Amino acid sequence: MKLENEMLCVEIAEHGAEMTRILNKKTGEEVLWEADAKYWKRHAPVLFPNVGKTYKNTVKIDGVQYPTSQHGFARDSEFKCIHAGAKEAKFLLTSTDEMKEVYPYDFELLITYTLDKNVINVKWEVKNPSDETIYFTIGGHPAFRFGKSEEKKEDYILRFPGKEKLEYILIDPAEAAVDPEKVSELHLENECCPVTEKLFEKDALIFDHAQIEEVWLCRKDGTPYVGMKAEGFPNFGIWSVKDAPFVCLEPWMGRCDNIGFNQELSQKENVNSAAAGEKFEKEYQIIIG
Repeated sequence: MKLENEMLCVEIAEHGAEMTRILNKKTGEEVLWEADAKYWKRHAPVLFPNVGKTYKNTVKIDGVQYPTSQHGFARDSEFKCIHAGAKEAKFLLTSTDEMKEVYPYDFELLITYTLDKNVINVKWEVKNPSDETIYFTIGGHPAFRFGKSEEKKEDYILRFPGKEKLEYILIDPAEAAVDPEKVSELHLENECCPVTEKLFEKDALIFDHAQIEEVWLCRKDGTPYVGMKAEGFPNFGIWSVKDAPFVCLEPWMGRCDNIGFNQELSQKENVNSAAAGEKFEKEYQIIIG
């Protein structure tokens, strides 16, 4: 599906309801990562019903342990496009018996992309058609490629408007989970920090406590390249891989488990819910240039 106006061209696949292209028509730059498997085979996956990994790759729901996969199954599922206009497209994923083998809830996941000038609005709705409350985490994972083929991480900076410092945690590689007490500081100078290979040498930087509600990837002279507004998101990830010419800006409603977490999913910190017959809604914005 294609959304287009005088400023942007955005393409979205039914597979995963994933954006596959963002073209800045003004500059001719391809802003979204092209999913080159040499570095990372995805563009902008939707993470549902879990963000990151659950502890020991399992989740407890109503006393039953279910197996999980990193970032959930939505990103590898076939959505149905239920609306395709020039400026807006909607995609629907409905629970199946196969999904219930790993996530026992009935749900409808609706993802809407809306184009407005140089802004892409991404809206998630999780509808609950059942007679019990459902629980989940959900997140975005768009990767923004550098504008020119010869550019590297060192040609860019991250700007966090209004921030003097930020605190982050890391995933423990042995546990594939985090210790929220092991906090590091991201030093900022004039709201900015340089993008470097070293920044990501220990995997993703995870920011809790709704610290990031706006972030910009800028060229090192300060020129804005791509930004994100994610108001009211409790968690946020920033990630890349070695030598890869992209940075992921990841707005999360909930995140991977803490080390040792073995309680019911409903007890997880920052878990989301939708009561019987109700729906959950959240949205964020991608701003180009």
